[in-house]
Amino acid sequence: MTDLLLGFGTMMTLIVAIGAQNAFVLRQGLRRHAVAQVVAVCAISDAILVAVGVAGFGAIVKAFPAAITIAAVVGGIFLLGYGFLAARRAFAPSALNAGTDMSTRPVLTALALTWLNPHVYLDTLLLLGSIAAGRWLFGVGAVTASITWFVALGFGARLLSPLFARPRAWRVLDGLIAAVMITLGVTLIAGS
Repeated sequence: MTDLLLGFGTMMTLIVAIGAQNAFVLRQGLRRHAVAQVVAVCAISDAILVAVGVAGFGAIVKAFPAAITIAAVVGGIFLLGYGFLAARRAFAPSALNAGTDMSTRPVLTALALTWLNPHVYLDTLLLLGSIAAGRWLFGVGAVTASITWFVALGFGARLLSPLFARPRAWRVLDGLIAAVMITLGVTLIAGS
């Protein structure tokens, strides 16, 4: 039981941080568009990565640091592009309602925000993997935390819908998303 709770708590501390993936899940939840699919992509991706990390594949990633560098550059470019689209939505009055979004393929966007993010590999394969080191209950706790978080974020976002009935709220959210994504993109590219 201790491993289960430790895995849950460790994953929660890693996943709750504001980032590109969480901002996207929140936006999809507010829009009520493809929420189940986006939540499923994020949770299943985390489950796969946690399982791989617990199985000990973090050592392989450590052995090939170029893979992290390539993921950082590609992910950084993607985040910059998505950040500029969010900035455009923040400044374009015609794109301020919940029904419009530049992301017409939310599942592909969720996949890209997950698998092109080198931090996800550091968190799941290296950090969680080194802590878990074959302790599968720890991994189950981590996966449970991931599912809990994405379900709460994606489906709980609708509780904020009254706030986002105003165009100004969408502008602020898109501005914040743009700032986060552009900052993360620049940081990833600069750090690689």
